Order: sequence, then C-alpha cells, then structure tokens
Amino acid sequence: MKILFVLTSHSELGNTGKKTGFWVEEFAAPYYTMADKGVDITIASPKGGQPPIDPASEAPDAQTEATKRYYADAALKEKVAHTQKLAEVNAADFDAVFYPGGHGPMWDLYEDKNSIALIESFWAAGKPVAAVCHAPSALLNVKDENGEPLVKGKKVTGFTNTEEEGVQLTDVVPYLLEDELKAKGGKYSKASDWSSYVVEDGMLITGQNPASSEEAAKKLLALLEKSAA
Repeated sequence: MKILFVLTSHSELGNTGKKTGFWVEEFAAPYYTMADKGVDITIASPKGGQPPIDPASEAPDAQTEATKRYYADAALKEKVAHTQKLAEVNAADFDAVFYPGGHGPMWDLYEDKNSIALIESFWAAGKPVAAVCHAPSALLNVKDENGEPLVKGKKVTGFTNTEEEGVQLTDVVPYLLEDELKAKGGKYSKASDWSSYVVEDGMLITGQNPASSEEAAKKLLALLEKSAA
C-alpha cells in the first residue's frame, strides 16, 4: 500500500513577522499509524526539500508520544528534509493522499495548481483523499468530475472558528476555514474545540484539529482495506 503525504512549503504567518508551516503532530501521528502497518509513504511539498515546521507545534504543551518519537527519529527527519516536488508527483503511483495541517496550507496549498490537479486526479480515480485541521483548505479550490466544488454537498470538518479564536489568529489568517468550507457548499460539522473529530463521506476524510490526526489516519487505512477487499 502506497500513500502520499503532502506538506506545506509556506512559512510566513501572514504579516505578523512570525513563522508557520506544518504541524508536527498532524504529520507524525498519521505517519507512524500508517508506517507501523507497513504502508509505503512518500512525502511531497510544493517547493520540495525541507518544509517549514510551525514553531508553535514544537512547544512543550503540543507534544505527544508521536512527536517525541519523531524528534528521536533521525531517518524520518532526513526523509522530511528531502520531500519531493509536488509537480513531479503522479497520483497514479499511490493508493491515497493525506494532507497534514498547520496554518501553512491556508496560503500555498489553497491555491497551488499542482496540489489542486493532484487531488482532482485522486478523486477521479476513486482514491481516498484525507486532510486534517487547516489542511482541508487544500480542498477549497478543487473541483469534482462535474466541475462543482469537491466539498459541495459532502460532510466535512476542519479547524473551527472558535479554535482559531483560541489561538488568537482570527485576524491573521487569510480566511476562516469553517466559513469557507460552508461557502463552498460543504456540510460542515464539528465537535467541541480541541477534541478528536473525524468525518468520512465516501472517499473524503477530514479531521477537525491536531487531536483528530491519528483517527483520520486510522479511518483512511480502514477505507483502503475495505476498498481492497
């Protein structure tokens, strides 16, 4: 089983002068959940090479067993440092795609032509697409086979407006993900802030926040096993 992980290449947190990127837990937890099951994982990003890490995800209160394992995993950190360029990746080579979050995707993956085309290819081939936290922003400009927004009429979730308020970035982000998913016609739902919540609709899997990343990975694996049966 081969799964593609797509990480952001965007490092600037709006006009704050602060940094953003991908959220370590949202990468590490799903990565190990899948890799421990023998899944062959390729990592890509728009620019290739080392994707930026959100400094907030390295704070002591953001650490989990998966992040601790990641920091001690020299081989995986080396793999992350050499991500493939999205433009050079082919959906036909993979069984599914997984997008970890962090605020970065709200800027680059939201409008990245290669990412949009890639998701559309996975979707057209009937392959699962999963995204957690802020990464569902990568779905916002994706169209389905009828030229409609991919999320239109589908059950979705993603980082909530109140969670954005909680991290005090409501006025920094380019848009509010919850609002945009609804504006594109998504049937948005959420659980209480910071709790694990994952929504599955056919081949589309979305998770609300960092705490949802491991469950999203488990649902993706279950979906792939079911499809293969």
